[in-house]
Amino acid sequence: MRQIFLLILLFIVGQWLVKALRRHDAHTAQRTGARGANGAGAANGGVHASNGQPQLAEPMIRCVECGVHAPESDSVSVAGQAFCCAAHAQRHGARPSGRDAR
Repeated sequence: MRQIFLLILLFIVGQWLVKALRRHDAHTAQRTGARGANGAGAANGGVHASNGQPQLAEPMIRCVECGVHAPESDSVSVAGQAFCCAAHAQRHGARPSGRDAR
């Protein structure tokens, strides 16, 4: 029984040490302005413009036909409605509406 408690205690101490090392590495990287292997800073998510300022994420739209969220640059807009692809825009446009829908 003592061995189980010892293993649990060692696991908890090990997890605490790993978290402490990660916090220290992140703090050091943030202080020195170090960058990761891909050239992006780890402190603010790795999204930087060429001048070092953080960039905002691209807006997402919700497809009227299927409900999937897609980047705004990849979306298709027809009659004020946003679609994830041209096929969904055509399928939505081909549906009967109003009286014809009955």
